[in-house]
Amino acid sequence: MLIHSALFWLRDDLSAEQRTLFEAELQRLAAIPYLERGYAGPAAATERRPVTDNTFGYATSLHFKSMEDHAFYQTRCPDHARFIAVCASFWTRVVVHDIAPLQPV
Repeated sequence: MLIHSALFWLRDDLSAEQRTLFEAELQRLAAIPYLERGYAGPAAATERRPVTDNTFGYATSLHFKSMEDHAFYQTRCPDHARFIAVCASFWTRVVVHDIAPLQPV
């Protein structure tokens, strides 16, 4: 299993329509059929703590069954290619964390 988390800082000047489109495209990614699980949403309004960074606007957490599924997503997945083509101009920064869980969830 591999967990692929991407955090997005969006441009301040996005229109309401662009934000709606971005959210729809994120949800589309989280629903890719071959995922073990997929989540997408805005940063949570949790308590401020020195170790918490919730300065990002949105994030995904995509749980792949295998490294091969993740490799397919990165290189040949039409949904991922579409997301980048449609939404890349919407963000100013992206940070990705790929996690190999010690034990399957």
